[in-house]
Amino acid sequence: MKEHYDVVVVGSGMGGLVSAIIMAREGKSVCVLEKNNQYGGNLQTFVRERTIFDTGVHYLGGLEKGQNLYRYFEYLDILDGLNLTRLDEDGYDLITFDGDEKEYPHAQGYPNFERQLVEKFPEEKEAIHQYCEKLQDICNQFPLYNLKHGKPYHEDTELFTLPAKEYIDSVTQNEKLRAVLAGSNLLYAGEPDKTPFYVHALSVNSYIQSSYRCADGGSQITKLLIKRLKESGGEAYKHSEVTQFNVEEKQVVSVVTKKGDVIKGDLFISNIEPKVTVKMVGAAHFRKSYANRIESIDSTISAFSIHVVLKPESFKYLNHNYYHFKDYKSVWNSHNYTQESWPEAYMVSMGTRKNQGEWADQLTAITYMRYEELKPWSGTFNTVAQKNSRGETYEEFKEAKIEAFLKVLEEKFPHIRESIQSVHTSTPLSYRDYIGSNEGSMYGYAKDYNIPLKTFISPRTKIKNLFFTGQSINMHGILGVTISSVVTCSEILGSEYVLDKIIKGSTNTNEKIDA
Repeated sequence: MKEHYDVVVVGSGMGGLVSAIIMAREGKSVCVLEKNNQYGGNLQTFVRERTIFDTGVHYLGGLEKGQNLYRYFEYLDILDGLNLTRLDEDGYDLITFDGDEKEYPHAQGYPNFERQLVEKFPEEKEAIHQYCEKLQDICNQFPLYNLKHGKPYHEDTELFTLPAKEYIDSVTQNEKLRAVLAGSNLLYAGEPDKTPFYVHALSVNSYIQSSYRCADGGSQITKLLIKRLKESGGEAYKHSEVTQFNVEEKQVVSVVTKKGDVIKGDLFISNIEPKVTVKMVGAAHFRKSYANRIESIDSTISAFSIHVVLKPESFKYLNHNYYHFKDYKSVWNSHNYTQESWPEAYMVSMGTRKNQGEWADQLTAITYMRYEELKPWSGTFNTVAQKNSRGETYEEFKEAKIEAFLKVLEEKFPHIRESIQSVHTSTPLSYRDYIGSNEGSMYGYAKDYNIPLKTFISPRTKIKNLFFTGQSINMHGILGVTISSVVTCSEILGSEYVLDKIIKGSTNTNEKIDA
């Protein structure tokens, strides 16, 4: 590690790595500092009983040739080497409800999406078509989402103030169809009195275009990004937790790691959540109103996940995801659970292997969990890089939650217990400690149609050589954070210049995806 770099990137989530690659390709000396044992943020994987689990990336959208994520990956030169499995084209997501044996599909391709839903709701053809048209219309108004020139943030206030639930409810009076259209709500932790429709649209649209799983885990994306970074002359260091930003004369001059290393730089890009970054820099170095505004932004809810290792040849592989709800109201309100009603909604997703056969070797089930439930253990910290025990009561808490979750899952999959070899968990504390998100937030900061400007955070901070990137800057998800890094680097290099480079793409990429 050198003493001085042109660009120091703190945090190696997708936003940090893509920012680092863009800057390294401009001939800048770049250093990425990561606290964990693995690079990648939400792309990290873990292994239990020789079975690979994803922490955050359960499926990807927009990866057909010519689609938005494909084109960004093409520029990054990581398509050749990705092992992907295409999800069921007639239902990559299935929306289901207690007491209803039918499964309601979200299908790939807009004509097919409409066709599959019209089969279930023959009298709602016009409503389904109207919804699909609106989705595409909203997405077309975001230039970088479509790799087009234009202002990164649209100035049409109506775009940001249209409520998701209110709009979906307006297209149909059919309560079941309303719930089905909003049924992948756990993708963005939507709230009925907050979430704008554009968040729903940007989250759902790319999956309708095409849906894939990463065979053998999403960490393959990280490995390819690190490889491309190093090929461009960039450097990356694990076990290098930044604990302090040093500021002199209103500029960051260096960062200090837990090990005592001091790394100087000209520019600093923080892929750490803005709230945490401001505290590390020192709120006194920012205008009080700016620091207070960032601190006051609400984060999205956290999650509790169970990761199940399945007995060999006991549970069939499902080439789709399930989003299940107790009732139609739970689609928008399952975060308001009680201890007795939890969990009111969940997502089930399966990992896939390169040569996936008939049988599954694992599944992950995810539901909401409020951080307040973990308050008794909030003073503890535990990762692979820094192992600590949270104590016996924490283990008892998890066991009780596993049992409650499995009881609900049994209603959907009656013989699941017979197939379980072992169960492992992630709690809001796991997400907080590994990802560094505020209170284990799933998707960064909650967008609010009532006060859209409050939740807008520019990548350019009030310290002129410090920039933000990541899910709290633009949108969450692989596509969202990739775009956030483009927005960040555009502030440094110029938006037209950066986008022209991306549009031109890479001449080295193989155009074929192994599907």
